[in-house]
Amino acid sequence: MTVAEMMPGAHTAIGQCLAVGPDDRVLILTEEASREIGEALAAAAHERGAAAVMTRFLEEFGPRPLLELPPGLVEAIRAARPTVSLYAAGGLPGEIRFRIPFGTFMRSEMRVRHGHMIGITRELMLSGMTADYRRVAEMTRRVTERVVAAREIRVTGPGGTDFAVTLDPAHRRWVPCSGLYHRSGEWGNLPEGETFTSPIGTEGTLGASLLGDHFSEKYGLLDQPARFFIERGEVIRIEHPDTDIARDVWEYLNSSPNGRRVGEFAIGTNEALTTLTGNLLQDEKYPGVHVAFGNPYPDRTLAPWSSEVHVDVIPLGVSITVDGELIMRDGTFLI
Repeated sequence: MTVAEMMPGAHTAIGQCLAVGPDDRVLILTEEASREIGEALAAAAHERGAAAVMTRFLEEFGPRPLLELPPGLVEAIRAARPTVSLYAAGGLPGEIRFRIPFGTFMRSEMRVRHGHMIGITRELMLSGMTADYRRVAEMTRRVTERVVAAREIRVTGPGGTDFAVTLDPAHRRWVPCSGLYHRSGEWGNLPEGETFTSPIGTEGTLGASLLGDHFSEKYGLLDQPARFFIERGEVIRIEHPDTDIARDVWEYLNSSPNGRRVGEFAIGTNEALTTLTGNLLQDEKYPGVHVAFGNPYPDRTLAPWSSEVHVDVIPLGVSITVDGELIMRDGTFLI
């Protein structure tokens, strides 16, 4: 696949999602393995008439995986003075310890409009990145309006999924992620389409067909769901026919304080996605839910705790009930 074939997706990211114009300084942070994607994004920024377009590679700032925010990268970003940035690279084990402070730095200090394309591939540039993000934004708005004051959400579905979430609208924030980031300090993943919060209580079982962080690239779509048993907001057991998978995830969640704690509950809102790819970056935006163990994005959700891991899991074909009202049946929105 050539850079030219990825240009429609690059134009969506640069133009529709980030609204790059002649006053913008665009910084693209990529890696050698994703060089062509970085080149496509840079070409699209040039075509939009950006005042400056700069591409830097993660390998410049230390050996992978990066386990902290490198001082050299911070200095390079400050020197570049970007108004728009994109992170277009894969995720290696442990690099969440770098990406979380990176995201906080870009939002809080640099105040850029940021597109976070963690795990982006050529295939995603041709699929999720060609969606109409005005339609994604509209569904994101409608879902957020239904859940923003909710106290309880229940999720049921195949693979043993029967999961209840308790919410506290007064102390936790829902964060809508429409894919349209046109104001300073706005930030989100691309491909996009979700609204998320951090629950105050969770109970039940999740049958997940896709696992996040580096497990997405390692295992892809699972032939049989992994079952996560949750009590009092924490994973107490993981089961899968392949015991190596269950043990791998269990050990990783236990590698950091609060790693087994349910940190994020999210509803995917991108109806342009009709099939799963095995890549979490896009599949978590598929209509349905995803749940993450570990870091709750405290600066965004207002959760009063944190963690150095963040592992999403995705159950499929779910039904969602919000305070007794059914808003999704078997993976199809009813709103």
